[in-house]
Amino acid sequence: MDLRQITPDLAVSPQIMPEDVPALAQAGFKVLVNNRPDDEVGPDIDHDAMAMAAEQAGMRYHYLPFHPGQITPQLIAEFGAATAGQGPVIAYCRSGNRSTVLWALNQAGRLPEAEILRIAADAGFDLSGVSPLISSLASRKG
Repeated sequence: MDLRQITPDLAVSPQIMPEDVPALAQAGFKVLVNNRPDDEVGPDIDHDAMAMAAEQAGMRYHYLPFHPGQITPQLIAEFGAATAGQGPVIAYCRSGNRSTVLWALNQAGRLPEAEILRIAADAGFDLSGVSPLISSLASRKG
């Protein structure tokens, strides 16, 4: 698995398989956040299969599908709620980028924009394309 640490309590990853979930639980992750829409995957890794794997591993599970280009305030808020104070969280999508974008948008107004972009870049994600949205959200929170 290609886990990329974003914060001490949040890692992101490309697609996770059901058989990966027990190892994630053993590694200390308490929450699994699936940001990959079911219409991108087959039934062997859809949200039902992943929810079952998380339950069997004793992890909390959140299905928050993020279709490219369809960011909503509700999705941002739900991601924040799913990842805040819940213990170590692993969030995944196709590449890890969408999960990182959701984290970044949640941090808008909490962390300086440059720091958000640096943290994402250190994990291998270029979020310069969402920089205007980060700025806009930060100005609304400020």
